[in-house]
Amino acid sequence: MAETLSSSQVKELTARYTYGTWRRQKGWMPLHIVDAEGCYFTDADGNRYLDFSAQLMCVTLGHKNRAIAEQIAEQARKLPYVGPGWATDVRARLSQLLVEVLPKGLDKFFFATSGTEANEAAFKIARMVTGRNKIISRYRSYHGSTMGSIAATGDPRRWAMEPAGKIPGVIFAPEVNCYKCPIGHNYPGCGIACVEYVEHMIENESDVAAVIVEPVVGTNGVLVPPKEYMPRLRKICDAHEVLLIADEVMSGWCRTGKWFAVDNWNVIPDILTTAKGLTNAAMPLGLCATTRKIADYFDDHFFSHGHTYEAHPLALAPAIASINEMKRLNLAERACEMGAYLGEKLNDLRTQHPSIGDVRGLGMFWAVELVRNRRTKTLFNSYRDKVNSQPMIVDRVAAEAMKRGVYIQAWISHLVIAPPLIITREEIDRGISALSTALELADREVEEQENVEDRPVAPVSI
Repeated sequence: MAETLSSSQVKELTARYTYGTWRRQKGWMPLHIVDAEGCYFTDADGNRYLDFSAQLMCVTLGHKNRAIAEQIAEQARKLPYVGPGWATDVRARLSQLLVEVLPKGLDKFFFATSGTEANEAAFKIARMVTGRNKIISRYRSYHGSTMGSIAATGDPRRWAMEPAGKIPGVIFAPEVNCYKCPIGHNYPGCGIACVEYVEHMIENESDVAAVIVEPVVGTNGVLVPPKEYMPRLRKICDAHEVLLIADEVMSGWCRTGKWFAVDNWNVIPDILTTAKGLTNAAMPLGLCATTRKIADYFDDHFFSHGHTYEAHPLALAPAIASINEMKRLNLAERACEMGAYLGEKLNDLRTQHPSIGDVRGLGMFWAVELVRNRRTKTLFNSYRDKVNSQPMIVDRVAAEAMKRGVYIQAWISHLVIAPPLIITREEIDRGISALSTALELADREVEEQENVEDRPVAPVSI
């Protein structure tokens, strides 16, 4: 084995021996990244990229945060691992911090190693506590990649696992999407039909244990609900004694201008799951937090869940540093201030680019939806295009931005703009400039389509 590898060898070995996720493997040759700091990451050729999506919307504090690195090193020297059946200083200290920042009343914790696992725990807890089986999720959702969480995922990443991968009892409600309402209404004036339909489902289904929602949908479009949506959903769940699970894997940790997205509407779920920004993605850690009422059930009932890495000391340590850094930097307030600036710049782009159908967001969490036709809201590509590995306009736009030194996460029909919360106005301006230039590619597609539609139809000879 060679002591050193060339960059081309690193890429070739990565592609040959490891899987590229959510993609066909043919032709995959990933970029070799060698460093990352602040809002930037660097490839092996020395090219530096502005991280305009915080990788997978997870590097909330920016790359290589010193306090987090030091906390990991200290814990590694002190106690890198002990089984979950023991008490540790790091577990106790993190629990204290979580009680301070989580919505009031969520004060019993199960520590997983990802958002996926946190949601798996939530499903099992909901079923154990209620004695019921069914989980209501929504289309345009993503809750993870393991069998339970992928079954509750509404996007096409679920399709390959069906029917075996669709665990019994998961059913789907319409998503909240005021730009393109899935049930044919346009807000305002629809009476928030999408949430009322959830009650219709509960009333017409037996055995419903819980409803799981991303309070602000993440990967599938940064869908921000009307202000009445979450409070109404809370009332519906209470009226039918159904648990409400808030998946805050992506929307938590100051991303929306509050510690958690549900705080924007003063809603307290029965279970809250989160991950990503919890450790600034420096270590894999997920959290399933429940109310005391749920916790009390297990005083006299068997808690039938666990795994080797639950409450792993080395994974818990960076969460302490991450929360303290968020407090020190007032990141929730900063997300509101900088998010307003980012939103203004993105909305300016909409006036300049006919390919932008919608701009939506909350705090420092935004999406730019690309359309072939603004009037009809026709998208460039579909879910099936993605699964069938067809060329995607959003991927081409993201690639153009990357050529200009800005990384943006793309999915189906939209770009997710969610940079580290430490980003400056100057860096936002740089990202917006690169995105604006990249969008010219999509604008040309719109113009070509309009030219085709405007061509005169030749008379038909009879």
